[in-house]
Amino acid sequence: MSTRLASGGRLIDRKTTQKFTFNGTWLSGFSGDTLASALLANDQMLVGRSFKYHRPRGILASGPEEPNALVNLGRDDRLEPNQRTTTTPLFDGLQATSQNHWPSLEFDIGVVNNYAARFLPAGFYYKTFIHPRAAWKHLFEPVIRKSAGLGRAPKDRDADRYEQAYAFCDVLVVGGGIAGLQAALSAGRRGDRVILLEQAAHWGGRAPVDGDAVGGMAAGDWLTAALEELHALPNVTLRAACTATGVYDHGYVLAAESLADATPGDGRPRQRLWRIRAGRIVTATGAIERPLSFAGNDIPGVMLAAAMRDYVVNHAVSPGDRTVIVTNNDDAYRTALVLRDAGLAVPVILDARPAPAGPLVEAARARGIRIEAGRAIAKVQGGKRVTGVQICLQAGEGAVLEEISCDAVAMSGGWSPVVHLWSHCGGKLNWDDRLSAFLPDPARPPLNHDGRAMVTPAGAAAGIFEPDAILTSGEVAGADPDSLGEVQDELLARQSVVVPPVWVMPQGARADLRAKMWLDFQNDVKVSDVQLAAREGYESVEHTKRYTTLGMATDQGKLSNINGLAVLAQALGEDIPQVGTTTFRPPYTPVTLGTLAGEARGEIFQPLRRTPVHGWHESHGAYFEPVGLWRRPYCYPRSGESHADAVKREVLNTRAGLGLLDASTLGKIIVKGPDAGRFLDMLYTNMMSTLPVGKCRYGLMCNEQGFLSDDGVVARLDEDTWLCHTTSGGADRIHGWMEDWLQCEWWDWKVYTANLTEHYAQIAVVGPKARALLEKLGGMDVSKEALPFMAWSEGSLAGIPARAFRISFSGELSYEIAVPASQGLAFWEACLAAGAEFGISPYGTEALHVMRAEKGFIMIGDETDGTVTPLDLGLAWAVSKKKADFLGKRGMERNHLSSPDRWQLVGFETLDGSVIPDGAYILAEGSNDNGQRNVQGRVTSTYYSPTLKHGIAMGLLHHGPSRMGEVVEFNKTDGGTVKARVADPVFYDKTGEKQNV
Repeated sequence: MSTRLASGGRLIDRKTTQKFTFNGTWLSGFSGDTLASALLANDQMLVGRSFKYHRPRGILASGPEEPNALVNLGRDDRLEPNQRTTTTPLFDGLQATSQNHWPSLEFDIGVVNNYAARFLPAGFYYKTFIHPRAAWKHLFEPVIRKSAGLGRAPKDRDADRYEQAYAFCDVLVVGGGIAGLQAALSAGRRGDRVILLEQAAHWGGRAPVDGDAVGGMAAGDWLTAALEELHALPNVTLRAACTATGVYDHGYVLAAESLADATPGDGRPRQRLWRIRAGRIVTATGAIERPLSFAGNDIPGVMLAAAMRDYVVNHAVSPGDRTVIVTNNDDAYRTALVLRDAGLAVPVILDARPAPAGPLVEAARARGIRIEAGRAIAKVQGGKRVTGVQICLQAGEGAVLEEISCDAVAMSGGWSPVVHLWSHCGGKLNWDDRLSAFLPDPARPPLNHDGRAMVTPAGAAAGIFEPDAILTSGEVAGADPDSLGEVQDELLARQSVVVPPVWVMPQGARADLRAKMWLDFQNDVKVSDVQLAAREGYESVEHTKRYTTLGMATDQGKLSNINGLAVLAQALGEDIPQVGTTTFRPPYTPVTLGTLAGEARGEIFQPLRRTPVHGWHESHGAYFEPVGLWRRPYCYPRSGESHADAVKREVLNTRAGLGLLDASTLGKIIVKGPDAGRFLDMLYTNMMSTLPVGKCRYGLMCNEQGFLSDDGVVARLDEDTWLCHTTSGGADRIHGWMEDWLQCEWWDWKVYTANLTEHYAQIAVVGPKARALLEKLGGMDVSKEALPFMAWSEGSLAGIPARAFRISFSGELSYEIAVPASQGLAFWEACLAAGAEFGISPYGTEALHVMRAEKGFIMIGDETDGTVTPLDLGLAWAVSKKKADFLGKRGMERNHLSSPDRWQLVGFETLDGSVIPDGAYILAEGSNDNGQRNVQGRVTSTYYSPTLKHGIAMGLLHHGPSRMGEVVEFNKTDGGTVKARVADPVFYDKTGEKQNV
């Protein structure tokens, strides 16, 4: 049985007891335990169930590679699913529950899948849930949704808080083992700013556990001296319990630091996300021990040999009284010796190698431990815990030679260097036949902006496993990375570590054994599944991954991928390097959403943007709608008035007299410089460089594919300065678009851009009496002669500095007045006071939309959806035929986008005066195979027009402009249809007389 040893435990404090619950049962452990070690100390071998077959699962590893021992941690507002017990520090009051079972962990009805395993092989879901089609909605999908996932998603708001921070350094060292500490020392000694990160709460990696001699000193003594020196260096920062999760371009690294995981609710942030920019990165990330593939290697009590060593040395926990060791390398012999030193029985070491030899092997023999060479496990016996093993020849097919009683199995299939961070930015790998592992290729590293290596591997992460060689590797990585490749090649050539390839045990295993050899323990992927994928034509490792779900569990294949691709290579008759690896992507270990969000939650998740007049709108009963991150008044309903009635009143009042609109949310981007005109000619579909100073011009922007992206009015302020207006939700996006092209493509153009959206309030004064109001305010000549349509002028109005633009989105006489944001409210109130005699009334965005639709003006996001070109909207007049190039020109010239056989913009007037439903399709003759009517277009904007007193709409219709007067049919939400006549999209004042007065 698994139990706490009477003595030992380098990381625990036996004087401090901590109580916790597992599935409602109170248990106890010590300070310094992980949840995994505490569970083992209480003989809790069964901790969960696998995803597919619901097989019993126990603790397999001791670090972030653990695939089995995942639990729901906490409850209510501190519930977190899928937390690894192996990396969760024990704390007093911890509450954990097992996952993926019903009704209980011990008795799980889902285990019926295990007995039906022969009918549920890899990829069965691609073949099973097809017929009958009706069963998908009513049977298959409900069952799959209920079965999906492992843990229970929290429903309550997270009670903890999180924060984010930034850091900069010359050298970032990831990994606090011997190699990482030495790299930090060598870089720190020469004056570099160094940050050293270690994912565990303690330093030294495996050296203190394995009792290695480092630099002629005991590992513990060397570790103490190294840490003392590092703490004394002012240019070195050490952060334990901090995992580097991803390496990105230009030395940018994300790291998640645990601050209060073991002390929840103490007021500190639970975790902190570090955004680190490093000159170069040393990855001393160590290596992960691989499991072996033999029948029953998933039964609770089967554990990685090094993990078992960790539990005994670090936590004084024995995973079993009698442990069988099975291995293909010398390292597992360390576990045998540690177990024997702890007074535990090791009945046999099964070594797949025909003639194992070396100091560790001889040390085991000297201790009287039985060693069986060329032997393997045919099958592990037991169900919810190990009861014994069957021994066979590794070279055979699984014939049982002997049965041995035991309650634990320690396995070691060699070590895989942790190359994830190296690979995130394109670092390449080489297969090493001596170690049976992929190693970083120093000749093909991730490159920094200056062409030098951005990432440097050191120690076990580079395939170097002997202590003194690790020390040398760290020293060179920290001080002289340019020579590291040559040094590490020499170190690899000198080291005596050899790991023969043992991917299946025994090598000629029968089909019934291969069907119980587990590669991905969480997702229940077996050796037989990968072999089946190969037979069914999945020759790419990426395709096999998706067909079998190999490596798609929460551990992302840390234990399964190398074994899986080796089995695939054997099945295909190819070498492992030819099969390759799956893609390594961030994050290296899961990062909680709370950590990624930091303080961006609740009210500041997306801080609302408010115009200078927002307070006035609120106090006068405005009903708001979201426009990007802004909140704009939709309408101003009066007492007893519906929103629809308010919109009608606002439209009619503006058309007949005077309306006031807060247009401050419109994007305002300054583009300035000698090349500004050239730049804008590339951004807009029409010419902007020829725009005279003092004039305005409407312009369109397209993306590279030729689809309409934004529109707005551009004003030329002086010889080298333009002001570009964008849609309300588009200001930040378009400014970023401009900077992207300037910084990445046209970096030598002399152009400066600035987003001034919030520097100005912009008030639209609209209606036949607009000029009279501005003349009453005084200070600027706003006559037709002084300020004609599509011109602008600067001066003052009501004593406030102002820039007046003579532009219109309503079709009425209109001025848009830009004033400093700090005086926006004052100008708004001045307009209302002076406009009282003219019947002035504010209007909201819905009235704005109705009036622009009456005029046939398009709205980005309504008439556009990312698949619409200017030509589709009848805006060919705004697309220059003179310019050699602009963004989107070549896209629009593609055959499909320039074809006349497209849906094009027209207007619609319903025959009965009703309003066409939003999003309605224009029905065509015939139907598809599912009985659904064919369509020939869709509505883009639809409103009731108070001006025309009937419903109007704009939409895209196949060959629309050539079909004026034709009657078409639209579907309705109630299942019926409505008929409308195709019309000109300009429903009101087609000649523009009202806006030009």
